[in-house]
Amino acid sequence: MSHVESNGKCVIFSAPSGAGKTTIVHYLLNEFPELAFSVSACSREPRTNEVDGKDYYFLGLAGFQNQIKADAFVEWEEVYANNFYGTLKSELTRIWSEGKTVIFDVDVIGGLNIKKYFGDNALAVFVQPPNYEALEERLRYRSTETEEKIQMRLAKAKEELGHADQF
Repeated sequence: MSHVESNGKCVIFSAPSGAGKTTIVHYLLNEFPELAFSVSACSREPRTNEVDGKDYYFLGLAGFQNQIKADAFVEWEEVYANNFYGTLKSELTRIWSEGKTVIFDVDVIGGLNIKKYFGDNALAVFVQPPNYEALEERLRYRSTETEEKIQMRLAKAKEELGHADQF
């Protein structure tokens, strides 16, 4: 994988789904104009109210796989079956060309991969939920997922919490 050339800095917020990282990132973006959000790419379809280029770059499965072959990602992973997420090099280049610091809102594995990629140019923060019950309650409160998906997210959260000490 070729490296993105930059003197730019980045801040990585990682957590299990529902822990509160997105709320923290939105607050920081509102308070600090020198920060810019790194929009991730994904292979899934947009959810209601999600906007392409703002929430994610919705590439579709074939489009995402083409970008993998083109070495267009800093990092990517298959989070669930045929459900890919990743960070496009072009997104980081865009933000750094504006003289801003990149802020990431990514899952735990993505956060670890970005931290490894950028080394000392990255500040990595793990957001821990108050407890497992609160995490489950938050996921259910969203009302955006099926019971099966909630159970998948909760199982993944248990594994992700084991990585907290790597941040």
